[in-house]
Amino acid sequence: MLTNLSIRDVVVIKELDVEFKSGLTALTGETGSGKSILLDALGLALGMRADASLVRQGADKASVTAQFELPKKSPIHTILQDQGLESGTELILRRILNADGKSRAFANDQPISVQLLKQIGAELIEIHGQFDQHGLLDRATHRATLDDFAGLNKDLDKLKNLYGAWKQAEKSWAQAVADQQTKQTQEQFLRHAINELRGFEAKNGEEEDLAARRTLLQHREKIIGAIGTALDAIEGEKGADRQVLTAQKSLGRIADKAPDIMEPILQSLERASVELQDAGAALRNAVGDDGDAQAQLETLEDRLFGLRELSRKYNVPCDQLPELLAQMENEINFIDNADQHIAALFDAAQSAKKSYHKLALEISAARKKSAQKLDKSVAAELEPLKLGRATFITEQSILPDDQWADHGIDTIEFAVITNPGMPAGPLHKIASGGELSRFMLAIKVVLSESGAAASMIFDEIDTGVSGGVADAVGSRLERLAQKAQILLVTHSPQVASKAQHHYRISKSTSKNSTSTELKILSAAERREELAKMLSGASITDEARAAAGKLLGAA
Repeated sequence: MLTNLSIRDVVVIKELDVEFKSGLTALTGETGSGKSILLDALGLALGMRADASLVRQGADKASVTAQFELPKKSPIHTILQDQGLESGTELILRRILNADGKSRAFANDQPISVQLLKQIGAELIEIHGQFDQHGLLDRATHRATLDDFAGLNKDLDKLKNLYGAWKQAEKSWAQAVADQQTKQTQEQFLRHAINELRGFEAKNGEEEDLAARRTLLQHREKIIGAIGTALDAIEGEKGADRQVLTAQKSLGRIADKAPDIMEPILQSLERASVELQDAGAALRNAVGDDGDAQAQLETLEDRLFGLRELSRKYNVPCDQLPELLAQMENEINFIDNADQHIAALFDAAQSAKKSYHKLALEISAARKKSAQKLDKSVAAELEPLKLGRATFITEQSILPDDQWADHGIDTIEFAVITNPGMPAGPLHKIASGGELSRFMLAIKVVLSESGAAASMIFDEIDTGVSGGVADAVGSRLERLAQKAQILLVTHSPQVASKAQHHYRISKSTSKNSTSTELKILSAAERREELAKMLSGASITDEARAAAGKLLGAA
């Protein structure tokens, strides 16, 4: 709900602050007093098109601030949170328009794009004028409008999930078909590569092991010489093991003379003797009897070079050749079993489509039933609004399979027949300006019965009507205001009398400037304003009495 509007330097409005309440609020005033400017200013705050001509002459910028009270379930909360903006019970929208035509937008003092401001504004207020092309005049809104009237939102959430599951299943099937076609072109290569890799039997860590053994064989003579020298030093005639043994015997003869000293020393010598024996055995094993070392080296190098050749050929490190083989085997297995796999994915996609289509048909049937109810309800509102010869029709068409969407399998469009025998057509093309406004009012009154509506502004909806028709327009606005905040710009005293709150817009002109003012009227002032609307500039007692009667009837 719009609670406050603050306007600075917009056309003839230098400074204006106004507080709005719930229910029906009438805005009246003479032609040219600035009513349209007030709506243009509000439009700025809602993200509508900005024009430098809106900046008051002599000012460097214009600004409009609109404050709203948000219900807990308002879609605005989701919009703000998706943009990383704080959301609460209050929302302040602000638009600053510079004299050069450039503008900036803010939500709760955080800068936002004008596009986001427009998205937010569309959820907050609907503006209906004689030549408005938004809201219900935009055929893209008709399906969602009917769905709200029919109470289908929960079913539509389920349908959206089913649609997503169907499309994902179709995507998986299509991807599998594409993968099969791609892999079939590689099948000959894969089978050759698998045979080659299987025949070679590469192992993890093999390259490192082969390289180490190759180094050993390449330097065998030098290594054997060093090992021989080491063995002689350990096991030779004057080797370390004999020296340790001599030391053990010498100290063993006197061990009982100084046991505390000798015992640890003898233990250390024993360990040294064991270590020397182990070292000698390891050295003898290292020398071994490898036969023809040159032949071994050639065999080993052939294996190592073959391993590295495969690595280069398949562009993977040597250690990943076993993994590559397993991957290729999986791909061949996929090719060998692709038909069965693809058939299973196709069946899954068809099953998902069937589930979607089943619920979509149910929703389509519910739409058809609700469309009939909507048409009948709107028809009941048309006669009092001097549209009794007109017919409102909700047209429903089933879409071809390739146009099914997450919202269903059909399209919805509101159409009208203004006179019997005439073809049906879109609202904005068939109805005249005055008829159009009354059609919109009739539809909105019916739709409001299905739940709370957004705040709405009706700009001169009563143009061209008077008497009983004007009274009918006012009564329907009064009904609509029970579910939504309604701001009404009107020239009709019958319509204005139905309002709970009444503002007068007036223009004052001085020598150098013109300004617009907005004033909330007291009961007495309101009677005078209605009397003026009835009789003109010269207010008669009869007009005052008629105004009083209108207010009494309201």
